Amino acid sequence: MDEAASGGAVDLGQVEFEELVREVRDRMHGALDQQARLQLLLDAVVTISADLSLDGVLSRIVAIASRLVDARYAALGVLSAGRQRRLRTFVHHGISTELAAEIGDLPTGHGLLGLIIDRPEPLRLHDIAEHPASYGFPEHHPPMSSFLGVPVRIRERVFGNLYLTEKAGGGDFTAEDEEIVIALAAAAGVAIENARLYEETTTRETWARATAALGAVLADPDSADDAVTGLVAQARELAAADGAWAEIVTEEGEKQRLASSGAEIGDGDGAVLAVPFTPSAGISGELSLAWTPEHEDRFHALDAKLVSTFAEQAALWLQLAEAREDQRRLAVFEDRDRIGRDLHDLVIQRLFAVGLGLQGATRLVQRPEVAARIEQAVDDLDATIKDIRRAIFGLSSLESAGDVQAEVTRLVDRAAATLKFRPSLSFEGPVRTLVPDEVVPDLLAVLAEGLSNASRHAEATAVEVVLEAGDQVVLTVRDNGRGMSGAVAESGLANIRSRAEQRRGTLTVESAPEGGTALIWSVPR
Repeated sequence: MDEAASGGAVDLGQVEFEELVREVRDRMHGALDQQARLQLLLDAVVTISADLSLDGVLSRIVAIASRLVDARYAALGVLSAGRQRRLRTFVHHGISTELAAEIGDLPTGHGLLGLIIDRPEPLRLHDIAEHPASYGFPEHHPPMSSFLGVPVRIRERVFGNLYLTEKAGGGDFTAEDEEIVIALAAAAGVAIENARLYEETTTRETWARATAALGAVLADPDSADDAVTGLVAQARELAAADGAWAEIVTEEGEKQRLASSGAEIGDGDGAVLAVPFTPSAGISGELSLAWTPEHEDRFHALDAKLVSTFAEQAALWLQLAEAREDQRRLAVFEDRDRIGRDLHDLVIQRLFAVGLGLQGATRLVQRPEVAARIEQAVDDLDATIKDIRRAIFGLSSLESAGDVQAEVTRLVDRAAATLKFRPSLSFEGPVRTLVPDEVVPDLLAVLAEGLSNASRHAEATAVEVVLEAGDQVVLTVRDNGRGMSGAVAESGLANIRSRAEQRRGTLTVESAPEGGTALIWSVPR
C-alpha cells in the first residue's frame, strides 16, 4: 500500500517534470523561431529598401511575406490614384504563370479585397468562403481557406494591401503572424514611397528632357506641321494618355486644331487635362490630354505642372516658327515685288518703245507684205507685254493666300497705275471664311487677266470688280469700254476658262459693241 502509493507519487512527479521540460523546450523553440522570424524581418526591411524600382519592390515584399508566416500564397494589391480607389496593380506569389493565365483577369478590388480597401484594417479569417463579403473564386483558381490581410501604409496614406492565404500545415494565421506582417507592411510602405518618389523623379527628368528638346523638334522650317504633330504625340506618350490635341484661337475667336494624336475622347467619356499656352508667347490656345475611364488613375497621378511647362515651351517655339514663316513670306514678297518692278519698268517699257518704232516704220514701207509682217511683229510684242503683265500679277499671289480679300484689294490697287483710274471693288458674303485656300491662286489669276484685258483693249473709263462668296465663288470684272466685235482670239480667256472647268465651274463673257464687257468666273465653293 505504502509502496504503491510511493510508486504512484514518483510516477506523477515524473509526468509533471516531463511536461514542464516539454513546455520549456517548446517555448525555447518558439523563442528561437520568433528570433529567426525577427531576423528574417530585419533582413527583409534591408532587402526591399535596396530596390528603387516599384515592380522589384512589390515582388520582393510578397515573396518575403510568404516566408515570414509560412503562407503558400501571397499577393500585394496597389491602389489606383483615381476616385474609385480600386486595385491598379496586383502582384502575386505562389501561383505559376501558366495557372495565372488560366485564371484570367487579375482582381480589381471587389468582394473581400474591396472590404479591406474600404476599411484598411488587419483581417484574419479561418475560411475565406465563410465571410459574407466573399465573391468566391473564378474557374481554375486554387482552393484557399485561411486568410490574413494587412494594409500597406505610411502615415495616413494607404498604398494598398498585403494578402496571405493557406497557412502551412492547414492551420490558421496567428496573432504573432499578424504582428509580423504589420511590421513588414510598415517597412513596405516606406519602400514603396521611396520607389514612387524615384519614379516621379525619373518622370520629371523625362519631361524636362522632352521640353528642352522642343527647340530641335521645331527648328526645321520645312516640317513645321509634322513638328507640331510630333510634339502632341510626344506629350501623349509622356503622360501615358489615350488622346492628345493642340488648338489655337484665331483672330476671329474660333478654335483651330493644329494636330491630334491617339483616340478621340469626348466630354464625359473620361478625364481631360487642358493646359493653356502661355499668354506671353502671343499664342492663345491649349494643349489637351485625355484618358479613358479605365485609365483615369494616370490622370490623377500626373503632375499638371510638368505639362504646363511643356506647353509653355511649345508655345514659345510655335511663336518662333510663326515669326520665321512670316519672315520667309516677307522675303518672298519683296523678291516678287522687285521682279515685278523690273519687268514693268525695264522690259515692258523697252518692248513698248520697240513696238512704237515698228508702228512708225510701217508708214515708210512700200511693200504690203513687209508692212503686214511688221504689224504682226507689233501684235506679237503686244501679246508679249500682256503675258508679262499677267506674270507680274501672278507674282502678287501666294500659293495659298491667308487673306483673299486683302490680296484682291492689292491687285485692284496696282491695276490703277495702268488704267489711270482705280476700279471700284465690292465684296458680297463672308469672303475671308468661305473662299477655300486652294481656289485663291486661280481666283487671283483670273482677276489679273480681267484687269489686264480692260486695260489693254477696252479703252474703258470705269471698271467694276465684284467678288461673291456663297455656295459659289463668283468673280465679276465689268468695264464700260468698247466691247468685243467679231471673232476674238481667246488666248487669255481660254486659260481662265480652263481654270474654271478644272474646278467644275464656268466662265461667261458678256459683251456688245460700245456696251462694255463683263467677265463672270464662277466655281463651286
